[in-house]
Amino acid sequence: MTPTLAFHGAAGCVTGFCAELATDRSRVLIDCGMFQGPKTLKALNYQPFPFDVSAIGAVLLTHAHIDHSGLLPKLMRAGFEGPIYATAATRDLCEIMLADSAGIQESEVSRLNRRNQRRGRPPVEPIYTSRDAKRVIRQFRTVKFGEPVEVCPDVVATYSPAGHIIGAASITVDLQGEDGPLRALFSGDLGPGGGEFVTEPEAPAGVDYLILESTYGDRDRIATDPATRRRALAAEMREAHAAGGPLLIPAFAVERSQELLSDILMLMDDGEAPVGDVFLDSPLAIKATEIFLDRGWNLSAGRNPFDRLGRAGNLRFLRKPSESDDLERLKGWHVIMAASGMCDAGRIRKHLKRLLWRRDATALISGFQAVGTLGRLLVEGAERVSIEGEEVRVRARIRTLDSYSAHADASGLVRWASARRPVAAGLFLAHGEPEAAEGLRSRLVTAGFPADQIRIPALDDRFRLRRAGAETQPGGTARLSPDAAARLDWHNARARLLLTLNAALEDAPDDAAREALIHRLLENLENGPPIDRDQGEAGRSRTD
Repeated sequence: MTPTLAFHGAAGCVTGFCAELATDRSRVLIDCGMFQGPKTLKALNYQPFPFDVSAIGAVLLTHAHIDHSGLLPKLMRAGFEGPIYATAATRDLCEIMLADSAGIQESEVSRLNRRNQRRGRPPVEPIYTSRDAKRVIRQFRTVKFGEPVEVCPDVVATYSPAGHIIGAASITVDLQGEDGPLRALFSGDLGPGGGEFVTEPEAPAGVDYLILESTYGDRDRIATDPATRRRALAAEMREAHAAGGPLLIPAFAVERSQELLSDILMLMDDGEAPVGDVFLDSPLAIKATEIFLDRGWNLSAGRNPFDRLGRAGNLRFLRKPSESDDLERLKGWHVIMAASGMCDAGRIRKHLKRLLWRRDATALISGFQAVGTLGRLLVEGAERVSIEGEEVRVRARIRTLDSYSAHADASGLVRWASARRPVAAGLFLAHGEPEAAEGLRSRLVTAGFPADQIRIPALDDRFRLRRAGAETQPGGTARLSPDAAARLDWHNARARLLLTLNAALEDAPDDAAREALIHRLLENLENGPPIDRDQGEAGRSRTD
């Protein structure tokens, strides 16, 4: 059998990475991530897996972020009993992150079922429970960087540092092809390099296939060293202090929170930024910080750069919801950091709802924001947003700072890929929105990679891997249209419609004008073209 490679996630988008690698004797998954972003995309999390779960022999996990690990408990519930190979740090982080993901689902489903009961709709269940998240950790098997592991009878995996977050890896997979041995390298999420918090990304050169992330494939960031990055952060802190109100930082609970906190505390200690209380309002980030204090040793730096987090007197950890609620009474300058980084869930939404309307408040966005997320809407300048069904006018200062990104930019991706040469048979660009993947393709061609060897897979595309090159395997049905994964869906359009309507009603000169506007809208809806019921049912099956 010719080995095949299928992309069941992070194809046409940046979340839900899951690749299925099949040989004559084995099938393995590289990651099993959760989709995030528009509701149409997130609905895939509830659908059956597009492969035979019972045939999967092992999972090779690149790192702990939920968009790479978040569906592992669901995989176990579906019948997967094999090992999950990961570094020790990734295993430790997954233990808390999957439990947090399950808790969020259980809480959200509980609220939804209360609404469904009032509406006469049937109850729904979470994708998985806290018990499932705890059980799946038993299937983890830890690996060390640089040591080959036979994960299946004809599949050997070797992990290399990816420089993304602690424990993150690129994975080299050696397998037997129909026409000889093959080597495939999965980049995972690559770090920018040159940092003081994580190691430099590494991996062997000379592979047949390279599967490369493309999150920032169409853009370069201004090159910064740690001192320059801290100066930029200090300037944002001073401006937020001058505005008179709090600085709110949505941050990913793992790595981003710890790096930002370390620098914030250093700047306050050194007098480069105004001193104040700093609140970490994320139980997951607090637990992750404890792991960073234990496993954050940086071999190249000869120290643990996160030590400061264990001894700062003005850093407050808020574990209980009541402690988070107490922040509403605070006035003046302080810093609040809360998850999630894309403002899609967690306590950050509560803080945004109570602070976005205030002109003295500042929200500092520090990472990539996927299409359809609240964070993306704020970055793109939305004047009104809907949070938990409530309209909020955006008057706060919205600032961005991408020098803390844990992803390599376009030039970094090209440099890393070029250092892996020769890439004999083909290169796949995944984990990026269409514009980013196309931008990276162009840069790679300029760097000397053959254009006909570079492929950008769509969701559920499958390829035969031959030594001479990859071939598209026909058949199969994609769960989404090729462009659906990276664009706003009808849920986003509905929210925009309601916000626009409310704004128009507010701006109308009098009640007569408001009544006329509503009458015209109702008339258009009632007298418009008939809805295709079959198409409507298909859409509902994906999103409800």
